Amino acid sequence: MNYGISILFRAIPLLMALFCFGYGAFVLDMGTDVNRFVAGPVVFSLGMICIALFATAATIIRQLIHTYSTAAKYVLPILGYLAAIVCFIGGMTYINDGTTAAHFVAGHVICGVAFITACVATTATASTRFTLIPQNSKRTDHTVPAKAFSSAQGDALIILAVIFAVITWVWTFWLLGQSSTHIAYFVAGHVMAGLACICTSLVALVATISRQIRNTYAGSERKWWPVLVLVMGTLSILWGLWILTDIDPDKSSIGYIMIGLGLVCYSISSKVILLAVIWRNVFKLANRIPLIPVLTALACLFLSAFMFEMATLNDVYFVPARVLAGLGGICFTLFSIVSILESGTSN
Repeated sequence: MNYGISILFRAIPLLMALFCFGYGAFVLDMGTDVNRFVAGPVVFSLGMICIALFATAATIIRQLIHTYSTAAKYVLPILGYLAAIVCFIGGMTYINDGTTAAHFVAGHVICGVAFITACVATTATASTRFTLIPQNSKRTDHTVPAKAFSSAQGDALIILAVIFAVITWVWTFWLLGQSSTHIAYFVAGHVMAGLACICTSLVALVATISRQIRNTYAGSERKWWPVLVLVMGTLSILWGLWILTDIDPDKSSIGYIMIGLGLVCYSISSKVILLAVIWRNVFKLANRIPLIPVLTALACLFLSAFMFEMATLNDVYFVPARVLAGLGGICFTLFSIVSILESGTSN
């Protein structure tokens, strides 16, 4: 990777963050429609994920171009966790400051986005010794390198990601359990389920990176970690398709958001699959794997375009149209990350 390309790959997450922040603020500011109080803040919060993804990208790239300093080793992961904390505080504040269903739904979704951001920040932390992965991939033993994470550190990173995912799932089922109380619980609960699928997918990514750095990545893991991510993506999409069968448009429209969240899981799968297929193996199509997040980004944007047209007939599609546009930005940011991984690990 040359310096010019490294700047581009670091700029993509920041540009997508700027898009989410700008577009979210624009949607919120351009009217008083209740749907804007959901779509605007949620799209804005997606920018926090992009900030954490920038921290991950910068962490890996600086190691590849030999500009990785001690300060960057700590500042970049901290930046990701700060984005998660700010996002969570913003979500809780939005819930407490408003009395409408819009504030309730948006606030809970933003909190779910915060847990995804925290998982991405954990990925950045796990990537602080990324250069050990290509070195270990050329070895035939399973001896832990001297500069790798200790066993406790490696387990702590995976457990931390698992905790974030479990909290999101528990929150999901609590909301779904209250669905009969008000439709806001139904909407927030199902969107939170899609966010939980993304958190679970990121557990697989953190575990893959951590275990390859420690040189303890087993042959069976080349199959099961990618399968976990693909299952989460498929679960979210099928769940969304099932919701689309509801006769109530206020409920069925949420299915499109869940489909978009499933596509994000598929984008994450590209990273897990790439690291799996090149581990002590020659995979000639490794440079094609970055096409996966490009395709998912296009799918989100095309679906968003249809939602914009449907919103002219029914306002219930206003929020899915805007959120899918933001998810397209997330998928494109993941294209940057998987391209960096491909550059740094494949032969």
